[in-house]
Order: sequence, then C-alpha cells, then structure tokens
Amino acid sequence: MTSGQTFPPGAVSPPASAGARVPGWSPDSWQSLPAGQQPAWPDESALKAALAELAAQPPLVFAGESRALCNQLAQAAAGKAFLLQGGDCAETFAAFSADGIRDKLKILLQMAVVLTYAAQMPVVKLGRIAGQFAKPRSSDVETVDGTVLPAYRGDAVNALDPTPEARAPDPARLVRCYHQASATLNLLRAFTRGGFADLEKVHVWNQEFVAASPQGRRYAAMAEEITRALAFLRACGVNVENDPTFHTVDFWTSHEALLLGYEQALTRRDSLTGDWYDCSAHMLWVGERTRDPDGAHVHFLAGVHNPVGVKLGPTATPEEVEALAARLNPDGRPGRLTLITRMGADAVEEALPPLVRGVRDLGLPVVWSCDPMHGNTFTTGGGYKTRRFTDVLHELRVFFGVHHAEGTIPGGVHIELTGEDVTECLGGAQGIADLDLATRYETACDPRLNNQQSLELAFQVAEWLRG
Repeated sequence: MTSGQTFPPGAVSPPASAGARVPGWSPDSWQSLPAGQQPAWPDESALKAALAELAAQPPLVFAGESRALCNQLAQAAAGKAFLLQGGDCAETFAAFSADGIRDKLKILLQMAVVLTYAAQMPVVKLGRIAGQFAKPRSSDVETVDGTVLPAYRGDAVNALDPTPEARAPDPARLVRCYHQASATLNLLRAFTRGGFADLEKVHVWNQEFVAASPQGRRYAAMAEEITRALAFLRACGVNVENDPTFHTVDFWTSHEALLLGYEQALTRRDSLTGDWYDCSAHMLWVGERTRDPDGAHVHFLAGVHNPVGVKLGPTATPEEVEALAARLNPDGRPGRLTLITRMGADAVEEALPPLVRGVRDLGLPVVWSCDPMHGNTFTTGGGYKTRRFTDVLHELRVFFGVHHAEGTIPGGVHIELTGEDVTECLGGAQGIADLDLATRYETACDPRLNNQQSLELAFQVAEWLRG
C-alpha cells in the first residue's frame, strides 16, 4: 500500500527546500502564528516528552497512500466518483474495540455499495477514524452541577468525567491516541484486504437489526441483485474469484487537524519526492473555528501535501474561500482541496449559492462536500444534544439542488455516524422521538446517525445522484 518511505524530522532526508509548498515552511513554523483551540497544557516538560516520543514513532500512513487518495478525490471533483466521509464525532478510549471498528466499517461499506450500485458511480471511502480524538469547544469552561470545570476537549486532551482531576489536560493521552490509531489502522487494513470487504459478502454486512427495518429489506433486495450480477459475470467468463476488484477496497482515514503539536510530531518527508506529509492520516481538515487564512492551522496544512479539507459555515464569504484556496491549493491541483459546507437547514438556501458561484467563476478545482450534521445541532428540554433527521435530509437536498442549478458538481457527503443502533438523532424510519433519546444515547460529544438512519440517508443520496 506504500509508495516510498518517509523520514521523521531530523533523519537523513532530501534538502530542506525540496518539495516546499510554502516558502519558509517547516513542520514547526506554525508556532509563530496565532493558534486557536489549543489546550492549556499544565506541564510543558511533559508535553515536550510526549511529542518527542511521537516524533520517534513510525508513521501511521504513508505518502503514497495520500497521493492515491488525492487521485481518487480528483475524480470526485470531476464528477466521476463520489466521496463518502463518515464516522464518530469523537473517538474515545473507552469505546475502543474490534467489534466497534468492524461495525463502523460495515455501515460505511453498506452505504458505499448503495451509492455505487444505485448511482452507478465509484465511491471514495473515507473514515473519520484512527485520529478523531480532539474536538473544538465554544468555551474553555463548562458548568456541571454548579461546578465550573475545564471543557472536555476529547480524549486526546482530557477525560469526560466531571471532576477537576479528569479535566486537567494530560499530554500522555497524545501518545495513547497514537497507539490506538495504529491498532485501528491495522485492523482496518486486515478487514479491507483480508476478505471482510469482499463484494460477495454483501449480504453478511446487513446486521440483524438493520435487516429487520424497511431500508434493511431494501438493502437485502439490492444485495440479491448484486449476487445475480456477479453470477452473470462468471457465466460470461469473468474470473470474479481472482479479480481483487471484487474482494478488496481502498479505505482511507481522516480527522480534524486540531492539535498542531500532535500533527507536527507525525509529519514526515517523503523520500521519493522530498514533499512533507502529515502521516497521522491520509486526509486532514481545518474546522470552522480555525480556518483563518492567516492562522496557524491553515499555515500548517498549506505546507503538507496530503489532501486537505475546510469546513465552511453560514458566515463564510466567497472572498474567504478564495483566500483559503490560495493558501491551501495555490497550484490548483485537483483532489487537493475539499470544501465541506455545514450551513444548517435554516441557512443553507441563502448561504450556499454565493460560495458555489464564486468558486465556479474562479475556476477552482475543488470537491464540494456537504456536512449536514454540524449546523443542525440543538439541545432538547431534557438536556440532550440532538439533530433532526429531517433537517439533515433538507440540507442535503438543498446542497444537491444548488449544485444542479449552478451547473457544478456535488462531490460528497460528510456524516457523523455509528454502526450501532443508538438513539441520538430524532426521526428517520424508526421515528425516534424526544423520549427515546435516553434509551441508547452513547456519544461522548455530538449526536450521530445510527445504522438504520445512515442506510436510509444513503438510499436518498443515491436517488439525488441518479437524478
């Protein structure tokens, strides 16, 4: 899966100027710029020790893999493929298990099969996994039962338990994140290359509780059609058994590049090209809160050669997007930049068209992806953060409609989801209501679509793609 080895910073490597995307850029040059959302680490020496340990570790992913993903995303930018990006809002240490990883992969494979078969289009499969351990916060503190505590910033920083000790940022957690990400990647590679992703196992992916639902039965009928299609290919002389196309898949990883010390420590220089790559994931994105074109996060991502994404909320302007594209993709490389819109159902119809028109008129080669989750979060009277499935579908519907009207390409979706049968988002075919949220509300941060809602969404997106 690799294309060239990588060097940790300081190892024997090509000249410092080789592969430079930004003049004067180095993995630590972000430190001279304002960097939001960074924890107040209480022990500087412990932080330095943790980052030094990370810098000495092998890369989690390889430069050649990121280049291969960039090529696939270039196809999505051209309308010849579709990006499916999904996974947990935030990975946790407590929920780490082989079954959990398998179930997340399973629902993404199910969704990808629906999109591929119904829309007749290749699907780029990109997980929010093996690195999504940190979350931005709107406030540095929160009040729990009358006690003011540091905000929970994800397991990479502190613990969810509402005590001062648990909420103290601990740099040792960064090292634990690396090792959990490494184990997760090992398992994902085993699943996707070792038979679990075999297209002939399309029936096996239908979990029992999904199979019992209306969308699960629809999926089962489609799986039967795929089985007959494979039998037809065999009858025509196609060697299905020995063609890896039918038995393995490319599955890539991504996360928000929030904790810049962690990202710096895992940045390596590729021995084939001399380019810098952030080897913590195949793709990184910058969030709505940290996308300042002159800030540290954008500067850091401008210097690495991974595919990168930018979250755009309802206040984003065409001028800001132009500035971000100039920083992150000055040479206009297709597949390098994905614009992930997260407007909210109430704002998307007004906020999205000017951005799409502006990018189109500038001729920028981007993947347009829709995150219909983050702009649609609210808190119920019972204190649960949730989202309405109808709002999620509405934002997606407008996203496809705007691109159709402007003659541009809706290139992907970005979904917070889980392979479990949780009750965190309202609605869907199950009709989850306010009183049902407490039944299985398991997220550490934001509400996720469950397996049935995710499959229902995939069928709807396939209809829009086909239409």
